[in-house]
This record gives sequence, C-alpha cells and structure tokens, in this order.
Amino acid sequence: MTVELDVIGIVVSDMAASVAFYRRIGLEFEEGAETQPHTEARLGGGMRLALDSEETIRSFHPDFAVTPGAGRIGLACRCEHPAAVDAKFEELVAAGYHGELKPFDAFWGQRYATVHDPDGNGVDLYAPLG
Repeated sequence: MTVELDVIGIVVSDMAASVAFYRRIGLEFEEGAETQPHTEARLGGGMRLALDSEETIRSFHPDFAVTPGAGRIGLACRCEHPAAVDAKFEELVAAGYHGELKPFDAFWGQRYATVHDPDGNGVDLYAPLG
C-alpha cells in the first residue's frame, strides 16, 4: 500500500492575513484566495501548502478547538484508493495511535480520516472518491 506525503495544511484564524504573509514569502495563490475558506499554493517536489479557516475545519470536525500554544500545522497523506484510507487508519489505530476522525466520505470528494502522531500532530489520510 502506497502512502505519499502530499499536503502541509495550516489552520488559519485570518485567511487574508495568512495569504498576504505567504505571498510575501514568495508563494503564489490564485486571485481572490484571501476571501476563500480553503486555498492552496504549489510547493517544490509536487507538494502543496493548504490554508483552511477554522470554520472550514469545524464544518467536518465540529469539536475542533484552538489550543493556546499549540501549532496549527498538519500533514496530509494521499492513499492509493478509498479502501486504503480505511485500511491505513485501522492499522494505525490497532498499533495504538489515536484515531481523531474515523474514515468518512467528505463533501469535497475524498475518503478522509485523521490520526495523531505520537506528539499529537494531525495526519490526514485521504483518497479521491470515484
């Protein structure tokens, strides 16, 4: 089963301020990105940086809470197919890792799940549906 690190995600409290910051660093976002709930910029090596508003995260994870002093960065790993998301999630939970979000079919067209690494960082597992 192939799993490929594909996305670095950041949960942002102010999309316009975050887009402006990362644009100043040199990343390119589409025009109007500062008003979107989710936006992405291409990074080297095929990777992407995704910015999501807190509201976007709460749309599928209602218990999401900002923890003072905690980071807001997560990793996303692309799986080969939707069943691989379920299999990898079950494998990791069986090995003792915390399953934050059980696999589900997301409204944006992916099979999606979240586990925590040993330090509590979110690692999303996903595969396109269909």
